[in-house]
Amino acid sequence: MNRVVRFHETGGPEVLRLEEVPVPSPGPGEVLICTRALGLNRAESMFRLGQYGYDPVFPSGLGYEASGEVEAVGAGVTGLAVGDAVSVVPSFKMTDYTVHGEHVLAPARAVVANPEGLSFEEAASVWMMFITAYGGLIDLAHLGAGDTVLLPAASSSVGLAAIQIAHMVGARAVALTRTSAKRQQLLDAGADAVIATTEEDVVARVRELTGSNGARVVFDPIGGPALADLIRAAAQEGIIVLYGVLDTEPAPLDVLEVLFKHQTIRGFEMMEITLDDTRRRQAVDFVRDGLAKGDLTPVIDKTFPLDAIVDAHRYLEAGRQVGKVVVTVPR
Repeated sequence: MNRVVRFHETGGPEVLRLEEVPVPSPGPGEVLICTRALGLNRAESMFRLGQYGYDPVFPSGLGYEASGEVEAVGAGVTGLAVGDAVSVVPSFKMTDYTVHGEHVLAPARAVVANPEGLSFEEAASVWMMFITAYGGLIDLAHLGAGDTVLLPAASSSVGLAAIQIAHMVGARAVALTRTSAKRQQLLDAGADAVIATTEEDVVARVRELTGSNGARVVFDPIGGPALADLIRAAAQEGIIVLYGVLDTEPAPLDVLEVLFKHQTIRGFEMMEITLDDTRRRQAVDFVRDGLAKGDLTPVIDKTFPLDAIVDAHRYLEAGRQVGKVVVTVPR
């Protein structure tokens, strides 16, 4: 039996099904993985809803992140052997490969040995969040010592990863969250300051924290009307990196603010890192180094068994988590 997560129409978590399909055979350049844990991300939720950058082809699987053991390798695959503990770096479209299931195929270029000392659950959670944060903060914005970075949706797995990466390079991380409910958890996670955006004046608070200079980097997965305050809170020659659209309402743009402060607004998606062999290797090496030194630590909020995949998606979309949602695959 090989159960995989599939859906036959776009919609809420209830459209997901666990369906039995044959165990696939790896073709040239592919790896068959017997999974032990699956990482859940907003990307899968948006893909299931039909709100992602490309549309599903039905019946559709989904999933970017998984960890487990190599069960077979296709022709031309080197450096990976049957029995190896591995995880998948998101480096493909979900219309080409999907890895939420018990036995899944992945392109060999996207499969890496699990970082030493991590459980399968932790290994399934690290690559999307840490490479996304690395790509926006380090590869694009060149975040460094003395910088201040604003992190909307800071309690997400990427937000927490960004706090850790900021500290790793000597920057100050200011976490943004809608209310004060998660303030202490974010401080405990390492945020240097927390701004509750529905309770405080974001621009005034950032000016207070930065001596009126503003934040050099903004790393925003939300967009929408709140983008106006982020632009005003950004520094002269600041960079605003947009990596998501959690708020689909139109985003106002203060052109004079951007123009006279010489700001950069840059769209970013993780695939521009992971589809480039050189940049992917650099990102993986950066994350491995941070994990080995203890500077980076995956934060898992809650795990669900594969049979509860619908509940896992519902929990993710409720937005109550602080960290990663992981699905376990029993053996």
